[in-house]
Amino acid sequence: MLNQDLLSAVPVVGRTPRASLLLVALVAALGLTACGQKESKPGQSLVSVDGTEITVLQLNDELQRAGVASAQKDAASKQLLAQLVDRQLLVNQANKDKLDRDPKVLAALERSKALILAEAYLQKQIGAPTRPTKDEVAAYFEKNPQFFASRKLLEMRQLVLATKDLTDEVKAVIDGAKNLDDVAGWLDQHQVKYARGQANRTTADLPAELSSKLISMPKGQLFIVREGERSLLMSIADVKDSPVTLEQSTAQIEQFLMAQKNKQSADAELARLRAAAKIDYLNGATAPAKAAETPPAASAGAAASGSDATARGVAGLK
Repeated sequence: MLNQDLLSAVPVVGRTPRASLLLVALVAALGLTACGQKESKPGQSLVSVDGTEITVLQLNDELQRAGVASAQKDAASKQLLAQLVDRQLLVNQANKDKLDRDPKVLAALERSKALILAEAYLQKQIGAPTRPTKDEVAAYFEKNPQFFASRKLLEMRQLVLATKDLTDEVKAVIDGAKNLDDVAGWLDQHQVKYARGQANRTTADLPAELSSKLISMPKGQLFIVREGERSLLMSIADVKDSPVTLEQSTAQIEQFLMAQKNKQSADAELARLRAAAKIDYLNGATAPAKAAETPPAASAGAAASGSDATARGVAGLK
């Protein structure tokens, strides 16, 4: 039978502005240099591209961003310099085509500039992340056995089909099927395209509530995962013990705890800035609700209480 109560949303981790940094490196000249105007840059020049110089400072910045080791610096410098030349060729052509005046380009530049400034300010205020102590790492390890000492590996089988093909008739077949093979047979008979697959996830990869639901499900029970234009009909094939030791987990826990401390510091700074600022929402429709925002984890838990698994699915379970 189809489990109609299995539903959860995996919190989405916010992306860092690194992608925006790369965007600005490519198109910053569009916003800073007038069309056809040659830009004078400080530092020793390495190459001139139609009159626009590429300097040592630019190359060093690329090396730093790429995290190139000293032993690989010479080889990487040649490759990165070639990339800088290619980039400048594109920027020069963009200037000739007057893309620096395109509203979409200007909006992208403004957004990138805002992201970079915001990130720079937080880095200045927060500073380098503090490495957690051994006691802190051990405490986190002990408090979260489902991620480490008691970690489970879930082996799942799946049928992947287009969401548009997940009709009421197909749902009824799924609800009455004993296993995936029964559903696959019906799909074959009715010429509905699908693909077989498998997915392995540990309890460290999933929210605790979702993990407990999956582990408690009988083997072979069917549930549906919606992923936009495709849907996955899944079943648990097996659940195995897959523990990891404190030594194996230390680096991962340290990274997590440092990121957690950084987020807490950033949240505290934002709260301070909000309290000190005068923020007027000029359009009532865009003003946020007065009630406190629900934390992502709580939102996921609220979603998990829903009863229509076939309508919403389990986000992020691949």
